Amino acid sequence: MSQLHTTPAYTRAQDLPATLAKRLVILDGAMGTMIQRFKLGEAQYRGQGYAGADGAGDRFTDFAYDVKGNNELLSITRPDVISDIHEKYLAAGADLIETNTFGATTIAQDDYHMADLAYEMNLKSAQLARAACDKYSTPDHKRYVAGALGPTPKTASISPDVNDPAARNVTFESLRKAYLEQTLALIEGGADVILVETIFDTLNAKAALFAVDEAFEQTGQLLPIMISGTVTDASGRILSGQTVTAFWHSVRHANPLSIGLNCALGATLMRPYVQELAKAAPDTFISCYPNAGLPNPMSDTGFDETPEITSRLVHEFAAEGLVNIVGGCCGTTPDHIGAIAQAVQSTTTRKLFYPAEA
Repeated sequence: MSQLHTTPAYTRAQDLPATLAKRLVILDGAMGTMIQRFKLGEAQYRGQGYAGADGAGDRFTDFAYDVKGNNELLSITRPDVISDIHEKYLAAGADLIETNTFGATTIAQDDYHMADLAYEMNLKSAQLARAACDKYSTPDHKRYVAGALGPTPKTASISPDVNDPAARNVTFESLRKAYLEQTLALIEGGADVILVETIFDTLNAKAALFAVDEAFEQTGQLLPIMISGTVTDASGRILSGQTVTAFWHSVRHANPLSIGLNCALGATLMRPYVQELAKAAPDTFISCYPNAGLPNPMSDTGFDETPEITSRLVHEFAAEGLVNIVGGCCGTTPDHIGAIAQAVQSTTTRKLFYPAEA
């Protein structure tokens, strides 16, 4: 059947597809890596050190459980920290800024006994990213907020019990509800794009995409969708067992603006899978934001690659005509993003190819 390839009538970021067709677009780097640099303790996660009117005051002073490590809470308690990180990435040249919402679902927040705060976390995170993007946007260089939907700590496809293959610790329906709440809050907070990222289980991603579609119906908004999977090892498969090509065919019904890979592997090991994806999805923009190499606890960022190394490797992807959106995942910093932006600025973006028959 012949396909007509037209850009959907997006209600936000309408000019992003045209920008992607003209040049490479830069995504920001790791949020967690940057938060670690602040060396925040339990008291700081509860709001100590910030007295602004948009902070939490003493709201969490007596909260009964430990909250250190709950990075999404910082959008409420330490908006100064999150805004500072966003602005550093924008100053480095990022076009797309991810909201601080990777773990801001009721399912993930249940680990911190804060599931009831999920909507507020997403709303506040989107508002912080929106304000930063608006501050740095110019008529010639727009900046966009990517509302980030993480994978949650649970998997709908795989048993958590080796003795019971049929066991599951989460259902499609509970994932759908969690992602719907998250997406509605991100839209309300001003997100331009919805990014379903670090996908290790395609069924989780399908729940997210179903919920995103629901959110669009409820709000009357239609935002570009970016989808990014993660290849977990040298098998070239995501954790729930699919090859990169099979993964693409499982999610392409969502008509995403882009499909890509992030996390898990550094750029060197990720390359063959980006090549495979670029061939499998010739009519869709490709994104790639790798880790800064492999983990190294002795390194300042927890990862080995310097900005020079990561930017050189990402430039190779761009020069080969594989990608349209590039950035960084774990271990990357504004220095990495600045180096990537510099390395690819004169490189031609990957051209889309629309087959006559599909």
